[in-house]
Amino acid sequence: MVMNLPTEKVTNPVGAPQVTQDLSENVILTTVDDLYNWARLSSLWPLLYGTACCFIEFAALIGSRFDFDRFGLIPRSSPRQADLIITAGTITMKMAPALVRLYEQMPEPKYVIAMGACTITGGMFSMDSPTAVRGVDKLIPVDVYIPGCPPRPEAIIDAIIKLRKKISSEAVQERGLATQTHRFYTVSHQMKAIPEILNGQYLLSEARQAPPKELMEAMGMPVPAVLQEAQKEEVERG
Repeated sequence: MVMNLPTEKVTNPVGAPQVTQDLSENVILTTVDDLYNWARLSSLWPLLYGTACCFIEFAALIGSRFDFDRFGLIPRSSPRQADLIITAGTITMKMAPALVRLYEQMPEPKYVIAMGACTITGGMFSMDSPTAVRGVDKLIPVDVYIPGCPPRPEAIIDAIIKLRKKISSEAVQERGLATQTHRFYTVSHQMKAIPEILNGQYLLSEARQAPPKELMEAMGMPVPAVLQEAQKEEVERG
């Protein structure tokens, strides 16, 4: 008696259910967080904001050579339509209120990328300039830092990729707990408010109203105590 054996060996005679196979080809299973974050990270709209030479590198990113539109980045001129601000360039004391105002006008959720050494630490202006802000994180919270002077467009693309990874891991339920707020003082920088000195009152001080001590002694006038103390300090220093 001759038996017809199968030519192919069946390792697992139980095949995949037909219903599950049909669903896997037609239905996509995901979560609300993944879908919501995917939509946000694929449509970051940066604000057209630049204060110095770093903005030239940011402008080159818009051109056809680097083409950052492939990431879904569409530059906007209004803060009410933007959810990303790239601080490209030095931030001065005069520009700081305008930057904070633009940040507060942006809708939530919003993100900040600090671009360049001058934006992160003050750069070459940190020692000599009295008006440069020593770090934009004193004004607004920063999500990604891009070091360099100035950083190349490839560095901005790398920062965008890192920001996209951060957005993809966020949760909708935790958005209220991680709401960003601007900061004017930080513990690491130990900024302390000091009283204003340019108030015009220094012209009314007794040291400026009184004539020199030598002239008053020659004229026989009583020498004020302020001038006597000032003379003692000069003698001690000399």
